[in-house]
Amino acid sequence: MPSGLLTDLTIFVLSLLVGIEVISKVPATLHTPLMSAANSIHGIVLAGAMLIAVTANNPVGYILAFVAAFFAAMNVVGGYVVTGRMLKMFKRRTAPSAPEGTRPGGGAA
Repeated sequence: MPSGLLTDLTIFVLSLLVGIEVISKVPATLHTPLMSAANSIHGIVLAGAMLIAVTANNPVGYILAFVAAFFAAMNVVGGYVVTGRMLKMFKRRTAPSAPEGTRPGGGAA
C-alpha cells in the first residue's frame, strides 16, 4: 500500500472520529439549527468532489468523485430544506376568517 494512501486513510478515519465526537456533544435542541446553517459549508465539499473528478485518472477515482459529489449535493440541498421548514415554524398564522353571514358574536347577520 503506498504511503500516501495510508496517510490519506488515516486522516480520513481521524476526521470521522473527531466529527462524531464533536457532533455528539451538541444538545438536541441546538443540533438542527446548527446543522442546517452549517450545511451550506458543504458547498466546499462539493467543490472538492469536483476537483477530485477533474484529477481522477482511473475508474475508482471517478466512482469516489461521483459518490462524494452526490452526497455533498444532497447535504447542501437537505440543509436548505431543513432551514426552510424551520423558518416556516416561526411565521405567524393568519386568523381564519368568519364564514359569510355570521357575526363575531356568534349570531347570524
